[in-house]
Amino acid sequence: MLHKYSLKGIAATAAVLAATSLTSAVEARQLNYAIGFPSGAIAVNAAERMADTVENRTDGEVTVKVYPMSLLDMAETPGGVKQGLADAGFVLTQYNPSEFAHTNLVSESTMVLQLMGDEVEGRQAMAYAGAIAEFVLLNCPECNQEFADQNQVYTGAGAGTSYGLVCNTPVTNGDELEGKRLRVGASQWARWASAMDASPVSMTGNEMYEALDQGVVDCVVVSAPEIHNFNMLDVVTDLTMAVPGGIFTSATVNVNERVWDGLDENARRALLRGSAEMAAMGAFRYHALEGEVMDKAREAGVAIHKPSDELVKQTRRFIRNDLDTMAETYQQKYGVKRGEEMLADLREILDKWVALVQDVDNADELAQLYWDEIHSRVDVSEHGL
Repeated sequence: MLHKYSLKGIAATAAVLAATSLTSAVEARQLNYAIGFPSGAIAVNAAERMADTVENRTDGEVTVKVYPMSLLDMAETPGGVKQGLADAGFVLTQYNPSEFAHTNLVSESTMVLQLMGDEVEGRQAMAYAGAIAEFVLLNCPECNQEFADQNQVYTGAGAGTSYGLVCNTPVTNGDELEGKRLRVGASQWARWASAMDASPVSMTGNEMYEALDQGVVDCVVVSAPEIHNFNMLDVVTDLTMAVPGGIFTSATVNVNERVWDGLDENARRALLRGSAEMAAMGAFRYHALEGEVMDKAREAGVAIHKPSDELVKQTRRFIRNDLDTMAETYQQKYGVKRGEEMLADLREILDKWVALVQDVDNADELAQLYWDEIHSRVDVSEHGL
């Protein structure tokens, strides 16, 4: 059973941790990094690589201590970083739709990957993590202002693999999908569920296991590697992974603005490099783990299904219609003024990144690509200040 922690319950501990970390820029200091995944999850291992990178590139003057699911959970992390309960954190902007509306607009367009053909297959996370990091860091002042308004500095993006139906009952066609309760982690999948006459249920990733185990939901809409990350294999009976598609993105290393301001430029640059390393390791490992998880599921007796042709067609129609109306929806709900322009710019950047990652063979190559194309171009004398 996964445990939850309240902001109030950890405030005193976090205050002590923050006090020890807010030393002068020239002194050795430890940054406390909150991540809502459990130990052993891909994102946690990637965060530990980020921490190693920061320590190595600052010659030990700045270190990062990773707190997996013990300092802040997923829902608490945005507010925790804002309040200084953590110096930095793994922020899922989708949990705060109004605060991060511009970032979420481009994050929610990931289902376009379902329409892009074989070239992107098996490289969705690598391409989209690069595209959204480049877009937000270098092409979206509104996105960075949103983070500033939350007392945070954005340093890069992470992405996982394609989302499917992870269920405790068979769901392969429209009739079986109708009326099912689907846990969704972001609005695009909620809209898809509603369009398929299913019932979207909003909850954090930390609640998925219990919800499946107790029958609160029939399925969770999530990627295959998350079955491993959240130890869900013993509460899953059926998988239909070809729909709905799309991936989940994150702000992997959001830094408290006061902490960022107190770092020298070399330390800020090290955090940007660490963010690139974390994104690369995470994306590469997510893709590698997909097949492993599916094999383990088969061995455990989990039924693997293909969706009906009609359900695939319905899903593709939904994606096209959703992309056509997303900008207008975000303007009406959140006041996003240049949504169509943003989505067009992102699509152009995404096409570039699909081409860039075609010959990438390992996480080190991908990290270098992210650094060369994106993070090294950030002006650390101005970004976040």
